[in-house]
Amino acid sequence: MVVGDIAQEVEVVVIGGGPGGYVAAIRAAQLGKEVVLIDKDELGGVCLNRGCIPSKALIHAAKMAEHARHAGEIGIKVGSVEVDMGEVQGWKEGVVRKLTGGVSSLLKANGVTVVNGNAVLMADNRVAVEKENGMEYFKFEHCILATGSRPVQIPSFPFDGEYILSSTEALALTDVPPTMLVIGGGYIGLELGTAFAKLGSQVTVVEMADYLLPGFEPSLTQTVKKNLRKLGVETLTQTGAKSYEIRDGKIHVTVDVKGEARTITADKVLVTVGRRPNTEELGLEQAGLSVNERGYIETDSKCRTKNAKIFAIGDIATGPMLAHKASKEGVVAAEVIAGHAAEMDVVAIPSVVFTDPEIASVGLSESEAKEKGYEVTVGKFPFAANGRALTTNEGDGFCQVIADAETGVLLGVHIVGPEASALIGEAALALEMGATADDVHLTVHPHPTLTESFMEAAADVMGVAVHMAKRKR
Repeated sequence: MVVGDIAQEVEVVVIGGGPGGYVAAIRAAQLGKEVVLIDKDELGGVCLNRGCIPSKALIHAAKMAEHARHAGEIGIKVGSVEVDMGEVQGWKEGVVRKLTGGVSSLLKANGVTVVNGNAVLMADNRVAVEKENGMEYFKFEHCILATGSRPVQIPSFPFDGEYILSSTEALALTDVPPTMLVIGGGYIGLELGTAFAKLGSQVTVVEMADYLLPGFEPSLTQTVKKNLRKLGVETLTQTGAKSYEIRDGKIHVTVDVKGEARTITADKVLVTVGRRPNTEELGLEQAGLSVNERGYIETDSKCRTKNAKIFAIGDIATGPMLAHKASKEGVVAAEVIAGHAAEMDVVAIPSVVFTDPEIASVGLSESEAKEKGYEVTVGKFPFAANGRALTTNEGDGFCQVIADAETGVLLGVHIVGPEASALIGEAALALEMGATADDVHLTVHPHPTLTESFMEAAADVMGVAVHMAKRKR
């Protein structure tokens, strides 16, 4: 710090205003701490402004368009369906503004001071903030780092915002591109690829791995792949994008499909090969901190770094890059700072993919459970036998329950089907509470609802499922 610059003393500084940072700031303020939240962009972070929320809004709009096209299947006659992306974008931005405005109001109501600027650590208890009108300095008792992540850029396919897009640019398109190539068949690529296919694009997805959505059990992804084919989406696995040429207003991409070269021509290329933690320009070394080989800051179960004054949460800390994980860590960090006996002791963190149909998982897969030495019993119930799923014309998929064969304790729940994102919440609670398959199937679930699929899958673990033929085991 330059001699003469005066640092304001504050109890807690939070750097980053995303779902980890703003939650941490609010919780710390609720616990009586004086809090300053520093963010260089919009409150709400990537999640509210350029990720989770706008993408789900776009996915919903695309789903409505697709439902309208197929309404005739259930006797509802609809004329031609037109998509006005300008109006879709206006509606989407309205949703974003409501949520970010809500975050701003909550911070203000809890007495959190918000500073807009770029923050850099200067020491283990000081931070400098570069603002539009000059510098501001803070001396803190504790600091919570929550700077999030950004899309990974392939060196041979640099983002240009016109032909080669990150998810950020794709979510801002005001016209539906006639053709789109998606590089990366993970959750972001398939969510957005599916949405643009429903909006009218001819979509091709290329993925280096052996199957789509690597990290999920292949049995969960088969239904999604089948529906992609119905939408006319071509999926190429074991395929790498090598180079491109822009010619005649199109981008011509050379890919390697299992050893054979092929050219794919598209109007837009969407690159979704992962995200990278934002840790490079934080001044970590000046606070005695560093990152591991993958760019993450190592933390303990209390979200504390090796510097006892500084905590790291969300996408820059080890673990899955999920908004709900970041929010939980924000609460833990704030409560630890306030002297509470808090830590990240969750049994499992659920994950969701908003494809068609949705995929949601929590806990161990069957193979993971066996690798850990469990003898397991697996229960499964198809949505094709669920009354509510059939009344909404969404009978694809299933609910699968993995349980310890000896005790019946739930080890994992995996769902592919309608509203899987909502259904997984009950499963997460069941795992957190140490529930058995018996506990779930003996719990009366309302009818007709999709939640019955979880009850029936748990009953299948016990061999007593009523609404499906008895399976050979």
